[in-house]
Amino acid sequence: MKLVLDPAQAMLAKTAADFAAKQQPVERLRALRDARDELGYTPSVWSAMADLGWTGIPFREDDGGLGMGMAEVVLITESLGRGLAPEPYLSAVVLAGGLVSALGSEAQRAAWLAPTIDGSKRLALAQHDEGTRFDPATCLSSAVSDGDGWRLSGRKAHVIDGFAADAYVVVARTSGEQHDRDGISLFLVPADRAGVEVTRQWRVDSRNAAQVHFADVALSRDDLLGELGEGLQPLEEAIDRATVALCGEMLGLMREAFERTIEYLKTRQQFGVAIGSFQALQHRAAEQFVEIELCKSVVMAAARSLDEVGGEGGEPERRSRAVAQVSNAKARCSDAVILVTNEALQMHGGVGMTDEYDIGLFMKRARVCELTFGDAAFHRDRFAAARGF
Repeated sequence: MKLVLDPAQAMLAKTAADFAAKQQPVERLRALRDARDELGYTPSVWSAMADLGWTGIPFREDDGGLGMGMAEVVLITESLGRGLAPEPYLSAVVLAGGLVSALGSEAQRAAWLAPTIDGSKRLALAQHDEGTRFDPATCLSSAVSDGDGWRLSGRKAHVIDGFAADAYVVVARTSGEQHDRDGISLFLVPADRAGVEVTRQWRVDSRNAAQVHFADVALSRDDLLGELGEGLQPLEEAIDRATVALCGEMLGLMREAFERTIEYLKTRQQFGVAIGSFQALQHRAAEQFVEIELCKSVVMAAARSLDEVGGEGGEPERRSRAVAQVSNAKARCSDAVILVTNEALQMHGGVGMTDEYDIGLFMKRARVCELTFGDAAFHRDRFAAARGF
C-alpha cells in the first residue's frame, strides 16, 4: 500500500496548506465564538473552497465532481485541522453529500449535489437520537407508513453543522426493533419542510451543531434515499469515510499544536536557559513526535484502504480490512490527539490555561474529535471484531 504522496497530491496538499494559512482560521474561529455567531463559519471562505474545487473532490465526474478519493480528502481536512477551520467540509461534503452521491436518485443528485459542490447549499446528517451513543444501528426515530409515504418523528442531537443547513439526511427506523440492523432507512428532508424544528447547540469547541426535531413530518417516495429498510450498510460506509476525514483533521490539529509547543519550548526562558533544553521535556516531546508520525501512517493507510474498496462496499474481505484500518486510525488518533493537546497545555505552563493563548482552543476541539464517530475504546472493539479476534 502506497503511503507517500504522488506529485498531484503533493501539489494539492501545498495548495490547501497555503490557503488555510492565508485565511487565519484560528483567529476567525475565535472571532466567531466571541460574536456568538450562529452559523459558526465564514461563508466567503466556504465559497472560496468551492471555487478551488475541494467540495467536488469525492464526487463522481458525472455529478460534477472531480472523481478523487479519500487520499485527497484527508489532505484537505489535515490543512483545515491545522487552523481549526470551522467550515462544514466534513459534514456537508464527505458525510451527507457522500450518502446522496451513493444512494440518491438521478433527481436527488441533480437537485442537491451540484449546489453542494458549488457551495450554495449545505447538507447535514441527522443520525444520533437523544440518549444514544456510537452504534449506527441504534435508532429511536421512526418513519411510520402513511399511504404512499411516511410520517417521520424523532429528535436528533449533535447534528454536525446542522444549524442553517438546507436539508438533512435523516436516519429513521421503518421496521424492526431498536437495535436491529435491518429496518433502518434514510430520507432526504429539506429544512423548510413542515414539522422540522432546528435549535442551535453551543458545544465546547464553538463549532456549528444542532438539535433537530422532526414532528410528524410528511415524507413521500421522492424523499427516500436508497432502498427501504436497507440504509445501515451505506450509512456505516459513509461514517467510515467521514471518520477517516476526521482523522485527517485530528492529524493536522495535533501537528499544529505540537509545532506551537516546540516553538514555545525554544523561546520560554527559565533559570536563564530555554526550557526546551530540559531533558524531561525533550523526552515528552519525542514521545509526541513518534505518536504523530504513527498517526500519519495509519490515517493514510485507512484512506488508501477505503479507496481500494470503493464506494459500493467491495468484496467482504476487502471491506473487513478497510473497517479494521479505519478503526485502527480512529483509535490511535483519538489517543494521540488527547496526549498531544494535554502535553501542549502543560508545557505552556500557567499561560496555557488562559484564553489569550490559542492552545486551549486546540484542546477543546480535540475533546470533540475524540468522541465524534466513536472514541478509542469503541474503535478498538470494532477493530477486534473486524479482524476476528
